Amino acid sequence: MALAADSDCTGEEFCVEDVYTGVFASGFGRVGGGRTFAFHTEKNLLVVEVYRPRLTGPMPQAEDVVAVATHRLTNIDLTDERSVIAAVRDLVAVAQPVARAGFKPSR
Repeated sequence: MALAADSDCTGEEFCVEDVYTGVFASGFGRVGGGRTFAFHTEKNLLVVEVYRPRLTGPMPQAEDVVAVATHRLTNIDLTDERSVIAAVRDLVAVAQPVARAGFKPSR
């Protein structure tokens, strides 16, 4: 398991603050617009959740998730921090909005 702390997380670009590698890879970071994201492995998938800006509490709740993306773990070297971060960066870029009951996204 490896832990990477990216101390250069200032600004509006993609930034991973913490990443744990290995079979149970997980971590979190920031994207532009004040949004944050978290990722983890679940069965044979890498799952990325993007949260709404300006969360009110220290832990995001289910209603804070605004977009989700998944990718099969094949072809991702979970022991290599760079490979995990690259896969997460790709998933954040293609994350799809989460449908909410009674919610119509603005166009």
